[in-house]
Amino acid sequence: MSAYEFIDHTFDVVVVGAGGAGLRATLGLAEAGLSTACITKLFPTRSHTVAAQGGISAALGNMGEDDWRWHMYDTVKGSDWLGDQDAIEFMCKEAPAAVIELEHYGLPFSRTEEGRIYQRPFGGMTTQFGKGVAQRTCAAADRTGHAMLHTLYQQSIRHSATFFIEYFAIDLMMEDGVCRGVVALDLAEGKLHRFRAHATILATGGYGRAYFSCTSAHSCTGDGNAMVLRAGLPLQDMEFVQFHPTGIYTAGCLITEGVRGEGGYLTNGNGERFMERYAPNAKDLASRDVVSRAMTIEIREGRGCGPHRDHVDLHLEHLGHDVIHERLPGIAENARIFAGVDVTKEPIPVLPTVHYNMGGIPCNRRAEVVAPRDGDPDAVVPGLLAAGEAACVSVHGANRLGSNSLLDLVIFGREAARRCAEWVKPGAPHKPLPAGAAELAVTRLDRLRHASGSRPTAAIRLEMQRIMQSDAAVFRTGVSLREGMEKLAATFASMAEVRVSDRSLIWNSDLIETLELENLLLQATVTIASAEHRTESRGAHAREDFPDRDDAGWLKHTLVWVDPRGRTRFDHRPVHLSTLTRDVESIPPKKRTY
Repeated sequence: MSAYEFIDHTFDVVVVGAGGAGLRATLGLAEAGLSTACITKLFPTRSHTVAAQGGISAALGNMGEDDWRWHMYDTVKGSDWLGDQDAIEFMCKEAPAAVIELEHYGLPFSRTEEGRIYQRPFGGMTTQFGKGVAQRTCAAADRTGHAMLHTLYQQSIRHSATFFIEYFAIDLMMEDGVCRGVVALDLAEGKLHRFRAHATILATGGYGRAYFSCTSAHSCTGDGNAMVLRAGLPLQDMEFVQFHPTGIYTAGCLITEGVRGEGGYLTNGNGERFMERYAPNAKDLASRDVVSRAMTIEIREGRGCGPHRDHVDLHLEHLGHDVIHERLPGIAENARIFAGVDVTKEPIPVLPTVHYNMGGIPCNRRAEVVAPRDGDPDAVVPGLLAAGEAACVSVHGANRLGSNSLLDLVIFGREAARRCAEWVKPGAPHKPLPAGAAELAVTRLDRLRHASGSRPTAAIRLEMQRIMQSDAAVFRTGVSLREGMEKLAATFASMAEVRVSDRSLIWNSDLIETLELENLLLQATVTIASAEHRTESRGAHAREDFPDRDDAGWLKHTLVWVDPRGRTRFDHRPVHLSTLTRDVESIPPKKRTY
């Protein structure tokens, strides 16, 4: 370890990740006058939020009546009652003002003829507590995440935030249960940096790349989640992995739910609009878990499309060229590139594919990381916060509604900044780092850098992804999960035989992919173990051997720890069933102020 030298930095707050949550936190901190470092392994506008298509939910009421209470009801119901209702109320209440704030920052939303922000229907979004269909999802054509990311990055630069771009965060620096900062590797120069801060915000996104077929970018390796596990802290609700119904067949590339919001529909190999059987009211706009399972059943029972009857078709051709060109231009382009389809003339072949992780780092509604301590299930971990897909607040519970993800990252990225501004005094002195503060990070880096086993990183990664795809998929059984756990344990152990051929530190993609693989293996392990542990079906977690929801036994959050050998242990946290407002339904609707 003496061969490694550190470049030290001191900031009030450090943000890890520059997607929507990380940038919103960075912007809020810079606006508050706190010295802020944003560390990101990608250029900010390449972060995965750029791929979000459909929009951001908020009860603006621009396209018909709406109310934040209806939005809250939909989110609680969509979560299959596992969402924390105080956090859900907070998010839905804050949504309209947060979207208007984004508009004022410069986000170029699509517009109605009256000049208001355009809103489209999305799965699970209703009016009158489930009686009607809400047009609640604010959209910038089908490139809303792209527009949001550029807007937030521009505003962060405007407010003089400091970015450390193409730096890979290796591990947290912890002292007596308090987070003191993070260790990162400068990919371009191969130098190690220690970032000391009063608060560290993890906004590192999801871990979709643990699966073989997913909509996630290759960078979605859940680095923050793995750092939390290695720090001896738990993750929450990791069994809940959302499969998006409409990934392009073979490619996995996302086709936004906004397509069905604009009037697109699914058919099976017999040409039937089969969703009418599974969700007679919502039909193609049922929640994602319902549509994914319906598609899987159709394929299982031999009613799929194509020569192998292994997918279904998504139809846009009836919408017409003008609607597609104005509202779904990116979808038309993606279908042409990845499926060879002209959407004005033929359907897109689609298949459920991993899209979002409801589980993550347990947090309260102030974005503070929590872990059980001294009998308190909601004890705060000092100095550590999380936001976005990396966090489990939990506003999504067992299943996230489409267009609530962009809202989640904006609301809680901002809330993380607000919470830091309440207790971090700008320029407050830091006590010295303890001896060996970076030992965990350096030991791990050195071990993998000099790994000289027989197995290449890519082979281990592919093995893990295939196990997760086959044994922790849309439908699960105890048998398949236990078989998957045994196979994954062997894959986990094979990391001792990993081979890294490049020993340098400068732009060593082999080393970085190996560090990411180790992160993914930890999360794959706790995901499949958590799925075996929860013996019920709820939201995105469908156990064929336990098909019913069991509120008496399982209306609780799962907490899971993992040791360096891949062995897991479990505990639970209560679901927050109390709202911030005592009686939400008794509140009279507010007059429109937007």
